[in-house]
Amino acid sequence: MGSVLALSSRPGRQNSPFPRDAPLSRWDRRDGRLSNPGSFDGLHRSCKDVFPQQTEGVKLVVNKTLSSFFKVSHTFHLSAVGPSNYRFHEIFSLFVLKCHIPSFTQDSPMLIGEMDSSGSLNAHSLFHLSERIRAKAVFQTQQSHFVTWQFETEYRGSDFTAAVTMANPDILRESVIMVAHFLQSVSSQLVLGGELVYHRGRAEEGGILTLAGQYSGPNWVATLNAGKGGAHMSYYHRANKQIQVGVEFEASTRTQETTFSFGYQMDLPEANMVFRGMVDSRCIIGGVLEKRLRPLPATLIMGAFVNHRGDKLQCGLGVNVG
Repeated sequence: MGSVLALSSRPGRQNSPFPRDAPLSRWDRRDGRLSNPGSFDGLHRSCKDVFPQQTEGVKLVVNKTLSSFFKVSHTFHLSAVGPSNYRFHEIFSLFVLKCHIPSFTQDSPMLIGEMDSSGSLNAHSLFHLSERIRAKAVFQTQQSHFVTWQFETEYRGSDFTAAVTMANPDILRESVIMVAHFLQSVSSQLVLGGELVYHRGRAEEGGILTLAGQYSGPNWVATLNAGKGGAHMSYYHRANKQIQVGVEFEASTRTQETTFSFGYQMDLPEANMVFRGMVDSRCIIGGVLEKRLRPLPATLIMGAFVNHRGDKLQCGLGVNVG
């Protein structure tokens, strides 16, 4: 179950392989009708994008566009905590052709693959079966062993979204993980829904139901997930064009732990810089600075995270080219 939740519940700002929904689009009315609420995975996205991603070691990322529909990237990571590695990432998408060929739209398919120096593979595919139905498949291997194979189908109505995910089906071991999502726009500001996770194996069988709600204002969003497994609350507020803040509270009934986090993002367009910082109840303080090195096609990334309770310090330096 952990592999499914890791793929579906907390998408990273830079690691999400598929195009995201337009920001704030779920709050707009179209001809007096309620708009689509988006995906269940994106409920806390506004708040999570404010927090910095932890950096460690030295990283170099080189992006290269080979054609109008094919792009590759090379990532070299020297780590002092774990093993150093190299990752090759490729994206094939007819979506990028829409600016050159009018017949291609966002409904075009997308294929994504990533392989590291140990031979582990992470592959994604996204296909739009119709205007409202899309299918997604995820495959992950750990060297020569399959770790995850996951299939998802999502239907987006005019004011609701329904999705079903099946992960790691195994006929011989009689095991499978099923996840169902549903979101409904109740008003222009209120979205309600839920998630049902069902796990079946030879020795165990069970399910977890989680209810979700989101209420949005002109420049803020409040979201709550609550169920048998715990609770997750977040609050996002955009103070002005330069400053955004986010607050998160998570409680788990399985680990009997609660965490509270505060993050903020400061945009300095005149200096071509973006700074993200955070502090949480585990006495972890961190920040990441991104500096665009104009006129070069490169971005310098510097970050540091301090764990005062564990007396640990992690620093990172990275350069993105292309």
